[in-house]
Amino acid sequence: MSVLRPTSVALLMTGDELMRGDTVDSNSAKIAEALVERGVVVREKATVGDNRSLLTATIARLAKDHDVLIVNGGLGPTSDDLTAEILAQLAGTTLVEHPHARRHVELWCDRRGIKPNAANLKQAQIPPGATLIDNPIGSAMGLVIDIYQCRVIATPGVPSELRAMMQAVIASAAERINTQAVHTLRVQTFGIGESTIEQRLSDAGKPWPEEVILGFRAGVPLLELKLTVHERAHIPHQQACLAHLEQLFGDHIIGHESCTLAGELQQQLRAQGKTITTAESCTGGLIASMITREAGSSTVFNGGFVSYANHIKSSQLGVDPTLLEQMGAVSETVVRQMLLGALERTKADVGVAVSGIAGPDGGTADKPVGTVWLAWGSQDDIRTRRVVIPGSREFIQTLVAAAGLDVVRRFLLDLPAEPHYFTRQSF
Repeated sequence: MSVLRPTSVALLMTGDELMRGDTVDSNSAKIAEALVERGVVVREKATVGDNRSLLTATIARLAKDHDVLIVNGGLGPTSDDLTAEILAQLAGTTLVEHPHARRHVELWCDRRGIKPNAANLKQAQIPPGATLIDNPIGSAMGLVIDIYQCRVIATPGVPSELRAMMQAVIASAAERINTQAVHTLRVQTFGIGESTIEQRLSDAGKPWPEEVILGFRAGVPLLELKLTVHERAHIPHQQACLAHLEQLFGDHIIGHESCTLAGELQQQLRAQGKTITTAESCTGGLIASMITREAGSSTVFNGGFVSYANHIKSSQLGVDPTLLEQMGAVSETVVRQMLLGALERTKADVGVAVSGIAGPDGGTADKPVGTVWLAWGSQDDIRTRRVVIPGSREFIQTLVAAAGLDVVRRFLLDLPAEPHYFTRQSF
């Protein structure tokens, strides 16, 4: 008597580079996220190197235990790309050249001005009965084949190629699993952690509707909140929860979906017809880089300064050398003068200046590693703050740069000048 198993999906990530740590596995997260959008949660994930016997055994086991198996990697031109061959073996057949796959490889080579060799054409060898998934970027097409009544979907390991194929991959998976409509609202926040959000929700004493699932996706510098409902009729509950979150800590909400601090800041600058400048020391130009990473930054960014050495702070920004010697570069007086100098020289409307000790060395009892002074505002309204940020050099620089963008955003929107990360004195 056969037992009806629950609908389930498994992921298999392949490649020695994953096992050695040479490559960070971001693909499984992207696949899982795309599946969740369709109401499907991955039940199992495995990672295996380029070992034929282990790959064969793992694919066979996962195919027997699940309804859909997505295999990522191993479709390339080299001898250690084994996925197609193993799938053919498990299906009880051998690889054959697929005319459409061959034409795809030939066109890929032609665009690069090369002739396809045997290694290139290896990617046209497909298990009979498999269907192909178009790859608009790379030379290896994806393939779909049923093994042990499991829908097996093989995809290339290159992240950009997987992203380009994702819609087709998920559509193929959806043919075998019970999906449901999912409505997710993403909210990007900065400077407030999961524990604080949970505490404020608890302190508010307002019941959270069971129809709305609150999820967190921690990142640096932003923390993403996800409000998910599974029925369109529950969207009003979702909107009510969003309004509740905005009431509790709305000044820490940057925006929705995939927005960025720099992008939201630029929108405010454009809306108000203003420009910005930066004067950076410990962040080494990271704030300016984050601003200019966004399209259209030339309309709001006049220019900035990386004044790392003290004599550059003096010669380029007009900081008083005597004050530098007396107060030190990491001081309120110096960072204020850095901002004034940048504003005067660029004629920008608003700006931000930072000076701190990013470590791992250079700290003192009075100014430990992570001590940072920020100054922001306009020529006639400059605000300053000292913060202490524990962590690695990269972590400190990233958070300081993000805070620099955020305080100017708050300044433009006339939001409270004391965000959560200031009152805690650390992030």
